Amino acid sequence: MIDLHCHILPGIDDGASDLSMSLDMARAFVADGVTQVACTPHILPGYYFNTGATIRPAVAELQAVLDREDIPLQLVAGADNHVVPDFVSGLHSGHLLTLGGSRYVLVEPPHHVAPPRLDELFFSILAAGFVPILTHPERLAWIKDHYPLMQHLAGSGVWMQITAGSLSGAFGRNARYWAERMLDEGLVRILATDAHDTTRRPPNLREGRDLAAARVGAREADFLVVTRPMGVLADVAPSGLPVPEAHASGGEDPAIAHAGDGAGGRHGHGFRALSRRLRRILQ
Repeated sequence: MIDLHCHILPGIDDGASDLSMSLDMARAFVADGVTQVACTPHILPGYYFNTGATIRPAVAELQAVLDREDIPLQLVAGADNHVVPDFVSGLHSGHLLTLGGSRYVLVEPPHHVAPPRLDELFFSILAAGFVPILTHPERLAWIKDHYPLMQHLAGSGVWMQITAGSLSGAFGRNARYWAERMLDEGLVRILATDAHDTTRRPPNLREGRDLAAARVGAREADFLVVTRPMGVLADVAPSGLPVPEAHASGGEDPAIAHAGDGAGGRHGHGFRALSRRLRRILQ
């Protein structure tokens, strides 16, 4: 399996605190059946001052230690790129990082408040030739009121990555509901751990894959953790990778099952227009 989102680099963000923790995480990944990991520390102005120029050598240094310790885990450089106004220029300059130098890029919106014109940001990333992967949408505090936006984004070329722990309930009832709903609707392209340590937020991709398989089948579960991640790192075009299919729901949470169904209308209307513009550009 391949994990495209984790915080294993030591002392660089809120993930592994030191090299010892990084090594423990690496061993846990191997024990879990993961062979390749994208190191994706936060890039967030004002909090985590990482850049492509600092992340790449940190990945090389940790890989050298893993090799010396005979830990069979391959690392690639990436970043958990938070939403900023000059996102596309940051990608072109190398300040922000794609996954392994591919066209695919992790994009993390603010957790508590939906940013204005988020649809326009994703449109600009797509129009520039990149494929944005929206990280853990199921955990966003505002997904309830803006779920139609997520559906429009997913239908217009934006990839969705949910967290393995969300399927087990590690992030609470709501995150689990939205993760399962997005899987059921065929919106999810990638399953990743977003691991930060070995206890509170550990490498748990196998558990997530098994839980996903129970809802969407073993074939699609393997697409989530093997086929599509492999294609991402090989920079295969989205058209060359399997598209997820909608599946029958395994049941609804009556407390929140229909939350957001009628919300976010202004986002949906605006993004449909943006989607039509994007299709014309890419034709």
